[in-house]
Amino acid sequence: MKTPDHPNTRHDWVDFHRDDETGIESINAHFRGHAYDPHDHDEILVGVTQQGLQRFNCHRTLHTSTPGRAILIEPGAVHDGHAPDAEGFTYAMLYLPQHWVTEIMQRRGLGDASAMEAAFQHTLTDDAQLIMAIQQAFFAVHHQEGRLARDQTLDHLISLLSRHIATKPLSTANHSLMQMYQLRDYLHDRMHLDVGLDELARHAGIDRFRLSRQFKQAFGQTPHAYLVRLRLRTARVLLAMGNEPAQVACDVGFADQSHMGRWFQRAYRLSPASYQRAAQTF
Repeated sequence: MKTPDHPNTRHDWVDFHRDDETGIESINAHFRGHAYDPHDHDEILVGVTQQGLQRFNCHRTLHTSTPGRAILIEPGAVHDGHAPDAEGFTYAMLYLPQHWVTEIMQRRGLGDASAMEAAFQHTLTDDAQLIMAIQQAFFAVHHQEGRLARDQTLDHLISLLSRHIATKPLSTANHSLMQMYQLRDYLHDRMHLDVGLDELARHAGIDRFRLSRQFKQAFGQTPHAYLVRLRLRTARVLLAMGNEPAQVACDVGFADQSHMGRWFQRAYRLSPASYQRAAQTF
């Protein structure tokens, strides 16, 4: 589904598809100037820059991907996007659900990438074999080449992708970091509520200024930014399931449907309705 979904960017377009059986989403898109605000995903992102310079922040580092380079982003990694040159950039991206990747990797004896401790060794790579595998898998999924083509190209992709995953042993976090993980869980439980800093500070047992500083050190985002990203990720899931956008906005904690729509557009360059239509067009 191709849609120029932003009124002020006539030259921008997003072509989106969702594979119902695997839950894998594929996006082919072109942007000029600002592409999207900082956001993150529950899925594992693997893609290739097809044209132009694709510049983005991820892991607090500014990256520039050139045509033919692969981009690897793990779940929860906050990233943005913009085009430094006037002609913009075009890219193809696969959004691989964590549970699907974990099942495939374990079935093939390639380890377990389901834990938060798993991350990619590099955000950008010139691994020619992996780049070709991403392109082949993208083509099979995005253009609905059939189950056999999809399954074989995805299996090959995961085999090559496993070489780029660094699985770290579970760390013994210090007390302040453990506090932040507990605070993150608190936000997840109360995502639909209007939570304030004072409430978070009381729960953590520290003052609100130290809380904001420590939370950003732990997760690279302020508590509010994290909450917005959490709501957006959850909204995507509910919209793909066919829930009404107005109800989704209420369920995840946005003030109303238009409030959710503004944040959704900034993060994904699609309206909630456009995303839902594409997600349900199989």
